[in-house]
Amino acid sequence: MSLVRRATSTTAGKILAFFGVSALAGLLVAGLFLPLAVTGGATAATGQKMIEEFPAELREEPVSVPSRILAEDGTELATFYAENRKPVELDRISQNMQDAIVAIEDERFYEHGGVDPQGVGRALVTNVSSGSQQGASTITQQYVNNMLINADMLRGEERLTISGTKTYADKLKEMKLAVSVEQDLSKEEILEGYLNIVLFGGRNYGVEAAAQYYWGVSAAELDIAQAATLAGIVKSPSGYNPETNPEASVQRRNVVLNSMLEQGKITEQEHEQATGAELGTDIHRESTGCISASQAPYFCDFVTHEILSNEAFGPDAESREQLLNRGGLEITTTLDTGLQGRAQQSVEQTVPAGDPSGAGASLVTVEPGTGNIKAMAQNTRYHPEEDADAGNTMLNLNVDAAQGGGNGFQGGSSLKPYVAAAWLESGRSMYDMVDASQDHWPQGSEFQASCLEGGSVAIPDEDGWKVNNVIDDMKREMTADFGLYWSINTVMVNMAEELDLCDITDVSTRLGVHRADDGEPLNPANPSFILGSEEFAPMTQAAAYAAFANDGEYCAPRSLLSVKDTNGKEYDVGAPACEQALDPEVVAQLNESLTNIAHRNAGEANQPAAVQDLPMGGKTGTNNSQSSTWYIGYTSGLSTASWVGNYTGLKSLAEVPVNGTEHEDFWGSTLAGPQWFDYMGEAAQSHPAEEFRTPRDSPFEDPGSRDRYATGGDGTEPGNEPERPGDAAESTPDNPEADTPSDAGPSTAP
Repeated sequence: MSLVRRATSTTAGKILAFFGVSALAGLLVAGLFLPLAVTGGATAATGQKMIEEFPAELREEPVSVPSRILAEDGTELATFYAENRKPVELDRISQNMQDAIVAIEDERFYEHGGVDPQGVGRALVTNVSSGSQQGASTITQQYVNNMLINADMLRGEERLTISGTKTYADKLKEMKLAVSVEQDLSKEEILEGYLNIVLFGGRNYGVEAAAQYYWGVSAAELDIAQAATLAGIVKSPSGYNPETNPEASVQRRNVVLNSMLEQGKITEQEHEQATGAELGTDIHRESTGCISASQAPYFCDFVTHEILSNEAFGPDAESREQLLNRGGLEITTTLDTGLQGRAQQSVEQTVPAGDPSGAGASLVTVEPGTGNIKAMAQNTRYHPEEDADAGNTMLNLNVDAAQGGGNGFQGGSSLKPYVAAAWLESGRSMYDMVDASQDHWPQGSEFQASCLEGGSVAIPDEDGWKVNNVIDDMKREMTADFGLYWSINTVMVNMAEELDLCDITDVSTRLGVHRADDGEPLNPANPSFILGSEEFAPMTQAAAYAAFANDGEYCAPRSLLSVKDTNGKEYDVGAPACEQALDPEVVAQLNESLTNIAHRNAGEANQPAAVQDLPMGGKTGTNNSQSSTWYIGYTSGLSTASWVGNYTGLKSLAEVPVNGTEHEDFWGSTLAGPQWFDYMGEAAQSHPAEEFRTPRDSPFEDPGSRDRYATGGDGTEPGNEPERPGDAAESTPDNPEADTPSDAGPSTAP
């Protein structure tokens, strides 16, 4: 069985009892390791007893192997490693390499049983006569030593048994284990294991990684000079590194070549050619981490946060990070590379990275019915050196603070569907009339909130709460459907006054809606949440709207499909976490309004007929300062949140050139909407987009007809489409140029 496989699980396997080394104890303590005994603090007289107490088996720890994050189709996104290693079997390592390492490190490797008596004797004489320390380690002992180092690293132990820091007790333990290893493994298995674990300079562990790093060739292709160079590095991985110390590396290489010639591994001619050869290094640096991801670096970052926060991968963050960097994990994710590429193209077309406006643009797609995150893109560059002018940031615009994001963005009118859903759950209809004439709630006005102490919330501000609309002549009676379609603020607040605020927040909580900064659900003590004053991550909104696409079933966003290590061990990543959040009939009525909104926006964005005909729903949103704009939309197969705004503050993007174009007003339909259609118009062609459920009771012969939205609001008589500035889907609470107050309504309970 290959040692590559064995070394990642039970390296020494069932090692037999130790024989032979005990007889050397007196000699070793008396002479060979006398200097070590003095500096190491151990007593020579106890050598025999110490040997008997040493373990006869290597600790069973996996060899450090890089982990890989993969897209759903197996495309590699990124690798993570503490040690750059690519284990290979012995038959994939050139004979030149095998000969070179044996010639310089252990010329009697195939003759001894783990400890070389001749080497020990030579070291004894040298140490006694000169007072220096010569270790006489065989390849088997070095293999054992490296396995002990590996175990110490995984266990977080600070004192490692590395060359130059060993006590004589370390050396005796190493020798005992070497003899045991020789009884359990073949010479070929030991040599294979050694060549896969030893350090060859920098972070290159193992001969395959080293060959690829220094020359861009495989271990099987190493010629005599290259093999001798690598074999020479082992004695001093830093001192003989051909990249950083080429002259010393050449000198050491030639020492190896001399040994190979003396032992008959190469001919005189081969020796002459190799010693005269240039190093010829051609450095191929290995990338590691999300900074070097082939695509979707912010999604990669999100996945690493998922691994580091999940107890399935270890009891604490430190152990999980060790596993990620050393455990050889194969992490298969939900990412769709096709959708990701399209999403990235869309955000960069909307706002190029480093645009003088400083605007950010993002897209995140969640699959209804599973919660699988299919795409996560933004227009910034993933870079540790924060530079807003250059568009560099590690901040993930799509996710919560705990997942690598910030504090989120005010949602604006994108919160209104949650109010409408609570309206429907109360037994009312989207066709019920709402008196939207009231636009001011004086100090002391109460909103019912049964889940709070006292059962209500009072407006605390001396001037009360003033709510306005963008569209003129909308402070009147109209259907809830009409009010949602035109995003009328006074309709939503008057609807909420008829409801219990806790029922609205109960709906949003069931849909997974929560603050981005602390993960807390919406607070009914702040009625301004009705109009989107709270801050959310785009992924939260995409997942919530995905429930509208799937008859009210909410599925928590997920990024992991499977995780397994090099031994085939599979980690529990969980199945899709879904639950019925809304009644399908409630969703059917809500979808009737939201699909009409989506189709109107598609027409206004001059989308082709194929896009305008898609079964889809959606809603825009804009915050009070016009610094955060949204379009969240969905088909039966994909739910996507599109966001465009200022991610460094609340500075308005109105009258600011964004991608070279200045907009008098900056609404959700200005760029976020077109960005959504640019992306989803193509994405929906390759993913399911089926018709939504039709509501049971509708006063309209054709629930999908939008004629009724050009009426007085009662859906019975024809009229004219309302005059509206900027974004037809927006209205405002207290500012005629936006739709969400940054601080509207009461901020605390009475």
